[in-house]
Amino acid sequence: MTSASAPTDIESPDLSSPAFKANPYPFYARLRAESPVHRMKLGFWLPRAWVVTRYADVLALLKDDRLSNDFTAKLPWVPRTTRPLTQHMLNRDPPDHTRLRTLVNKAFTPRVVEGMRGRIQAVCDGLLDAAAARGRMELVADLALALPLTIIADLLGVPPQDRRRFAGWSKRVASATSGAFLDLVRGQPSLFQSAWYLRKVIALRRAEPADDIVTALIQAEEAGDKLDADEVLGMIALLLLAGYETTINLIAGGTLALIEHPEQRARFMAEPGLAEPAVEELLRFTSPADFASFRIAREDVKVAETTIPRGAIVLASLTSANRDERQFRDPDQLDLGREPNRHLAFGIGAHFCVGAPLARMEGRIALTTLFRRFPGLRLEVPPEALRWRRGLLFRGLETLPIALTAR
Repeated sequence: MTSASAPTDIESPDLSSPAFKANPYPFYARLRAESPVHRMKLGFWLPRAWVVTRYADVLALLKDDRLSNDFTAKLPWVPRTTRPLTQHMLNRDPPDHTRLRTLVNKAFTPRVVEGMRGRIQAVCDGLLDAAAARGRMELVADLALALPLTIIADLLGVPPQDRRRFAGWSKRVASATSGAFLDLVRGQPSLFQSAWYLRKVIALRRAEPADDIVTALIQAEEAGDKLDADEVLGMIALLLLAGYETTINLIAGGTLALIEHPEQRARFMAEPGLAEPAVEELLRFTSPADFASFRIAREDVKVAETTIPRGAIVLASLTSANRDERQFRDPDQLDLGREPNRHLAFGIGAHFCVGAPLARMEGRIALTTLFRRFPGLRLEVPPEALRWRRGLLFRGLETLPIALTAR
């Protein structure tokens, strides 16, 4: 199949809509079977993009240096004052990406992450104590968001009174990726506000260094090359505004998946040693990040008998790859002991999620503590009544109201 002969009878849904996010799997299964490299329009500000859905193709593309991550040139609508927010390592190619990644990796080494275990557990316990007193919780806001937001804000030195505003900013910025004009307009104030606030944080840390990542980024020097002011701003924005999105969706989506699969839930609670593989399976099954970051073809690239032309935007579907029957046995079944489980929830290659070790630890602690303390927890609404967030790149619940009972 060539780029000119892709199927035209597949009606493309709005990939960013809450209705699609609620159940994207049938559409992706059809693409894998009939059009594994599918051209479709994503929104008014995005030209047509090529959506890649099979595991093997996604795996290869995420490692292919013929695809560029430097997507900022395709975003002419981003104002100059907020453009640095998009100029972080996720949107950079080597050697800039390598330099930035090396600096940030120092903040997320296994030793550093392991040292956070006690703090993560203490924050989780405190959040669940507050919920227990009420007998219910809205799990997204009260745990899935509050836990990773607290931890990343601790690392960045953001004061407690300012942390919640970032949740709203991040949510609106994520929604702006939908491609819809109104979502883009609604996201602009959040971009301005977050840029203004982060510049204040950077100025404060230049004047008053502290033991946090912001100070480390300002003072960072690798092979004699310091970060410039825009790079510092972009890296902090990436960590704070987007760095906890995957964890939110893992905790909330994982909770829902366990509630909807009582046999696996019983197994999760009965086998403490299952925590690590269980989180890996929940990452595969729920795919908190629907797509990897945007890529642009530097040259014509042939994928699954389809030629993606030079300059085209490419989106690799992590959700589809993680449900590919060619890679996973019974992919639509939740199996907490699945082995092997080489999922792509955090991507792979040079742009593998730098915060993956922290997200995994937060997910394990949150889910094991939640179901240990409240083994009888249940949904307060029917599953079909749950609302999903709007946005292209991530897949997450808007809310998850649950009743907390000990039995």
